[in-house]
Amino acid sequence: METGGLEWLLVPVQRLVSWGAAGAMVFGGVVPYIPQYRDIRRTQNAEGFSTYVCLVLLVANILRILFWFGRRFESPLLWQSIIMIMTMLLMLKLCTEVRVSNELNIKRRSFAAADSKDEEIKAPPKRSYLDFDLNYFWHWSKFTDYIQCVLTFTGVTGYITYLWLDSSLFVETLGFLAVFTEAMLGVPQLYRNHRNRSTEGMSVKMVLMWTSGDTFKTVYFILNQAPFQFSICGLLQVFVDIAILLQVYLYSSYPQKPVSHTAHPASTKAL
Repeated sequence: METGGLEWLLVPVQRLVSWGAAGAMVFGGVVPYIPQYRDIRRTQNAEGFSTYVCLVLLVANILRILFWFGRRFESPLLWQSIIMIMTMLLMLKLCTEVRVSNELNIKRRSFAAADSKDEEIKAPPKRSYLDFDLNYFWHWSKFTDYIQCVLTFTGVTGYITYLWLDSSLFVETLGFLAVFTEAMLGVPQLYRNHRNRSTEGMSVKMVLMWTSGDTFKTVYFILNQAPFQFSICGLLQVFVDIAILLQVYLYSSYPQKPVSHTAHPASTKAL
């Protein structure tokens, strides 16, 4: 009787824990960006946040969704990718608006050729369909250019995946690329901090939540026997987060002379 009573109690508890863990996987990844979004919106300054973080997460989660068509992993991980893509697009929209509003008398850069007369006046006389200057890649002047780039990438990779979906080698490689790209999430911020010799403007709360979230996510992968690529790259992601936290400690305890940016135009700063 006691055993039966315990089972009656444990089953609902286990379900609640399972639902809670799934919910944390779906929405937990976007939580670190809430304070960063609020800080950028409040200060109208996006210098402390690298939008290449958005690029990394967009590529990683698009590839993960495509991987799902070849190997059906747990649905919370699929929904996590969808929510993360929406979040990164919102971050990009805000950062682009803030950056452009703070840049005066600067040449407009875009992913696709301009159609409006106003933009044609600012553009060079001869212009190809894609204004694809690598020096200004992912540093465009309009949010719609980022959308066009993301849609182009999704269309090309989606078509390739459709053609090779029957190849297990391709599917497994696609899965590895998806999680490995996500594991490199903190690298743009790590490099930016190293270049500036400072973590000023970066949300430490965001990095702390990255670390705790990535640790939880990696444990979740291992316990739920997710594809091995997820667990390996999850551990790598935790190590990168720890490296950023070490930068916070080093640059705050041993301040270094910031690298001067006066020689660089505002349009070339990597956000």
